[in-house]
Amino acid sequence: MRIITKGREPRSLTQYRLQGGITYIGYREKNDLREALVSEQRGLCCYCTKRIKPCSLDMKIEHWKCQANYQDLQLKYWNMLGSCSGITDLDRHCDTSKGDRNLKWNPANLEHRIEDRIQYRSDGTVEGKTDGSGRQIDEEFNYQIYNVLNLNAKRLKKNRKVVYDEVLRWWQSTPNARQRIQDEINRLTGEIAYYTPFSPVAVWFLRQKL
Repeated sequence: MRIITKGREPRSLTQYRLQGGITYIGYREKNDLREALVSEQRGLCCYCTKRIKPCSLDMKIEHWKCQANYQDLQLKYWNMLGSCSGITDLDRHCDTSKGDRNLKWNPANLEHRIEDRIQYRSDGTVEGKTDGSGRQIDEEFNYQIYNVLNLNAKRLKKNRKVVYDEVLRWWQSTPNARQRIQDEINRLTGEIAYYTPFSPVAVWFLRQKL
């Protein structure tokens, strides 16, 4: 996961909501939502950070607070995220795994400081941050990573390991790598339309070396 900075909601959503007495199902301009969400998330799934594209076959419009239990929030743009389709090699993950269950932390809520709560292992595992003894700092957060979002599905782990290995090679082979860390972070997180899939793994690794 990575921090997501929400942008302005699509005009069509604003206009639709002002009609009153309406539901998310009746909102027909969902392509506007997909375009906005993919743009502000730089082409990455809000949870696993694989590539998403603004079409119904490739992504889902995720309600962080689910529609079934929070009907008053179904048209609130702050409550919407772009998630991948959520099925990889028959493993369910992200929104597809989450279903109607609640999450305590939202990657689009800056106060939740999502990037400060996670860490990555060399085998591609993502988990909650641990203390100096290796004990989980927040067991509930870790439970949601593993059991609610299933972010350690086999293929997701494999893809993160590829990125981890790449950034490790960069670190070991680049002369004066420590002096170049910030430039590399800036390259990965700069003002570009699409970030590289699973690049938050590399960014996390580099920040540990600062």
